[in-house]
Amino acid sequence: MIFDALYNADLYYGMGERIEKALQFLQDTELDNLQPGRIDIDGDNIFALVQKYNTKDITEGKWEAHRKYLDIQYMVRGSESFGFVNIDYLEPIEDYNDEKDIEFLRGEGDFLQLNDEEFAIVFPSDAHMPGVAVEEIEEVFKIVIKIKL
Repeated sequence: MIFDALYNADLYYGMGERIEKALQFLQDTELDNLQPGRIDIDGDNIFALVQKYNTKDITEGKWEAHRKYLDIQYMVRGSESFGFVNIDYLEPIEDYNDEKDIEFLRGEGDFLQLNDEEFAIVFPSDAHMPGVAVEEIEEVFKIVIKIKL
């Protein structure tokens, strides 16, 4: 997993053309005007999911992982606790859903605070638990960019 602020995004351009294109989308787009939903950046290869939601108590959180896509989870506005752990330390609780590219798991992991203009890049080996309240439940505005591997 990578965690950083958007002003450092160009440090990660060398990780691949799709990651560069996704990060440039975040840097070059007027994000405040986006409405919730899907935005195609490069068809099914790179797309953004614009989300506004209320964070939740950690007891409602679920560990998740993906196999076909990596995520760039970017906080436009708000703060959440964002869980991360190597998938090898967790136990699957459901079969992998190939159509939705998601697997749910259980176990323990670490958390960081994802704040305004910060992002996390999570790879298939990184299970993550997004959307957990920091102290109190709050509405957040977040963009998750899915990048096909």
